[in-house]
Amino acid sequence: MSKKKITIAILDMYNGVPNQGMRCIIDIISRFEPIVAYKIFDVRVKCELPPIDQFDIYISTGGPGNPLIGDGSWDVKYYAFIDALNKWNTENDLKKHVLFICHSFQMACKHFGLAEITKRNDTSFGVMTMHKTKEGLNDPLFDGLADPFYAIDSRDYQVVQPKLSVFKKKGATIISLEKIRDHVQYERAIMAVRFTDYFVGTQFHPEADPISFITHLRNKEAKEKIRKMKGKRKFRNMLEDLLDDDKIYRTNETMIPNFLKAAISDLSKCSKTMCN
Repeated sequence: MSKKKITIAILDMYNGVPNQGMRCIIDIISRFEPIVAYKIFDVRVKCELPPIDQFDIYISTGGPGNPLIGDGSWDVKYYAFIDALNKWNTENDLKKHVLFICHSFQMACKHFGLAEITKRNDTSFGVMTMHKTKEGLNDPLFDGLADPFYAIDSRDYQVVQPKLSVFKKKGATIISLEKIRDHVQYERAIMAVRFTDYFVGTQFHPEADPISFITHLRNKEAKEKIRKMKGKRKFRNMLEDLLDDDKIYRTNETMIPNFLKAAISDLSKCSKTMCN
C-alpha cells in the first residue's frame, strides 16, 4: 500500500490577478514531491475554502488591495476558517500548520487584534533588508538565514503599533521588523509574526525569486514606475541584489522550505505516535 501523501491547501488571495507568486509557491512545494500533494482554492473570487479535515498544511498567499476591506462574504468566511483551524489545533493532536503571506498576514494580524493596519506614506517595493528580533533569532522559520536577511517587499499597507498585551495573552511574538530608517520619523513595521507554534506569517514575500521580479520588470510601464519611485542608482542596486546568491535566492531556498520541513516533520511524528 502506498504511503498517504501530506496535503497542502494553497489559499489564493490574488483576487483573480495573474501573479508570479503562485508559480513561486508551486515551485517550492514541488521540491517536496512525491511526499506532498497540493490543491489551490480561489478565496476572493470564488469564495473557495478547503475542508479542514482533508488538508494538513495551508499557505495563504499575498494579494492586491486593502486588507481591511472585503465584500462581506469571502472575508467573513476566511476569518471563520482561520478560527476553525485554530480551534482544530486546540482540540486535536494532529495539528494544522499555516503560513500567511503579505495580504494574508495583514488580515491575520487584524483578525487576531495584534496591531494596527495602516496605509503607508508611499509604496514599499523591491529588495529590502529584514531584521530578526531577539525572538526571531531562534525561530525555525529563519534557520539558515543571516541577520539581517533580504526579501522582496511589495505593499501599500503596513502592520504597526503592536498591542503587546494582546501578543502576550495570545502567546504570539514578533520575529522580524523592517529596516531602521534614521532619516524618517515613521515607526518600523512588523515584518513577521509567530502567531502560535503552528501559525506563522510574513509581511514580505518569502516565495519570491529573481525570475518573478525580472518578469515583472518586462512590463515597461511597471519598470518606469519603479525606476521613478527609487531613482536610477537605487534601481541599479536593486537589480544587483536580485542576482546575489546570498539575498533573494537564499530566502527563496530557505524560508518556505523551513516551514514545510517543520510541518512535515511534526505531522510525521504525530502520525507515528497515533499509530503506536
